[in-house]
Amino acid sequence: MPESKSRKKPSAADAPAPAKAKTAPKPNPVWYKPVMFGLMLIGLIWIIVFYISEGVYPVPALGSGNILVGFGLAIAGFLMTTRWR
Repeated sequence: MPESKSRKKPSAADAPAPAKAKTAPKPNPVWYKPVMFGLMLIGLIWIIVFYISEGVYPVPALGSGNILVGFGLAIAGFLMTTRWR
């Protein structure tokens, strides 16, 4: 009578590699949050000053470019929020 094949036990080489432990993300530096909120506030204040002064301030030579500067500062602050931990 034929003999049945025996099952192989998995060896250590066939076993899946253990998953590496994920390291926790490093916290942000102390200066990160004040700079982030500061950029957003300065951008907002820049735009408000431009509208209240009817284009005379903050930089008269820029004219309507002051709006771009204000939004640029605010957007830089908002982009920093994507990296905030």
